[in-house]
Amino acid sequence: MSGIGSEVVAVARSWIGTPYVHQASCKGAGCDCLGLLRGIWRHFYGAEPERVPSYTADWAEPQGEERLLAAALRHLDCKPTLHAASGDILLFRMRDGAIAKHLGVASRVGEAPSFIHAYSGHGVLESSFSEPWARRVVARFAFPSKG
Repeated sequence: MSGIGSEVVAVARSWIGTPYVHQASCKGAGCDCLGLLRGIWRHFYGAEPERVPSYTADWAEPQGEERLLAAALRHLDCKPTLHAASGDILLFRMRDGAIAKHLGVASRVGEAPSFIHAYSGHGVLESSFSEPWARRVVARFAFPSKG
């Protein structure tokens, strides 16, 4: 792990233990998966790149709108899904054919891979990047360079 990737992982790990609160983004008080990413963004870049509209837990799934994916494509650097690096942002589809509505940060790659995410009922935690999670990845991103 080197460069910004190790810094991203360190910042994400500092959020571990934050309770899960839908639409929140306050380290130690509460966040959801997007709130975790927003907090990491603020750490590196200051202001968030756009105002986040209210969203329901289903992320517009009934309408089939890829809101989270569209926002990631606007603000993050897209990577090939097989080029794994610590600090990558992982976007997940929780079911086949569903919209992407969960995200996390790759914390370890290679042997015993893991990722950090805010998960309903659990808060921010580091989970094993097991096969059930790996097969749900729809996109992989990196934070843009600060220069």
